[in-house]
Amino acid sequence: MKYLQLLRAVIKRECKILYVNPIYFYSMVVFPLLAMVFFTTLLDDGVPQEMPVGVVDLDNTTMTRALGRKLDGFQSSKVVAHYPSVADARKAMQANEIYGFLYLPKGTTEELLASRRPTISFYYSQTTLSAGSMVMKDLKTTATLGAMGVGQATMRAKGLTDKQIQTLLQPIRIDLHQIVNPWSNYNTYLSTVFVPGVMMLFMFLISAYSLGMELKFGRGKEWLAVADNKIVVAILGKYLPQALIFSAIIFFYEFYIYAFLHFPHEGGLWNILLLILLQVTSSIGFGVFIFGLMPSLRMSMSVCSLWAVLSFSMAGSAFPMMGMDTALQSLTWLFPLRHYYMLYQITVFNDFPLADAWFHLVALLAFTLTPWFVLSKVKNAMLNYVYIP
Repeated sequence: MKYLQLLRAVIKRECKILYVNPIYFYSMVVFPLLAMVFFTTLLDDGVPQEMPVGVVDLDNTTMTRALGRKLDGFQSSKVVAHYPSVADARKAMQANEIYGFLYLPKGTTEELLASRRPTISFYYSQTTLSAGSMVMKDLKTTATLGAMGVGQATMRAKGLTDKQIQTLLQPIRIDLHQIVNPWSNYNTYLSTVFVPGVMMLFMFLISAYSLGMELKFGRGKEWLAVADNKIVVAILGKYLPQALIFSAIIFFYEFYIYAFLHFPHEGGLWNILLLILLQVTSSIGFGVFIFGLMPSLRMSMSVCSLWAVLSFSMAGSAFPMMGMDTALQSLTWLFPLRHYYMLYQITVFNDFPLADAWFHLVALLAFTLTPWFVLSKVKNAMLNYVYIP
């Protein structure tokens, strides 16, 4: 009963601090909501659409003009200009006016009808990886469809049936299944790691900042006195209000993306709630642990910022972990966002059993418990350290 009274007193004190200091409101509510809106609206279309491409059609026949229209008909590409030469198209691509262009040399139709295998070319920029890859796919498909169209007309003139023509043009038919995300929606797999990563960044910073401010303004002894010098009660009382606020914001985010944006969530509600809990507790635990290792407001917040920014690369969402160097693969296990992302993919996104993600579950629990190893250092810092700007 005594511990509950002490905990209630510390919570009351912390709520007053949260209320009078606007940086908590902005860092725990405003900025996370802005990040949520920014990322989900930035990728609102799901995939990039109508990326500018060009056509250099030196043959200018009905068939080559049809190829240009086919290219323009793709969802991802939009023909914005026809250029008189390859040099002009190359300059436009270098000026970032287009991402690629299709080159149809003079005599293409004549050689194609005579079965002399004409050469058509397409050029695309890989400066922007995703845009270049999608434009390349459309350009390659356009060139393939042009050759198949001529072959189909020739075979039909020879009396072949449509089924025979299809067998000759496409002897192997591909039955493609894109599991869970059949739309190749960028929003589905990027926002679900970027937004939680940003929220983890704020949780890292706020957890270290809260302890650093006690040290900076000499309130550490007062804080411990409210908890009767029991550091466990003091830590729990300080971070319970923050955990509840962050949990509410993250729950609102999850409700927004699943109920309104209809992101896939095969794993169901309980896995989502478990993930929210682990995300909040592991992030706060990591921030407290970093402050315990280096009880300095500036140093602890700098390390938390660095760790959070590196998490976006180490999570494996943009670049797969299997493609990293061995040393970097080992380093990824030290980032909470990596374990959050894998747990989300396995249990929520694909609805695999929680046992399949047991290691990542244990890792997040370990991050939650890391403050236990630095509690004595935090207490000692509050009682004895002098703040150095």
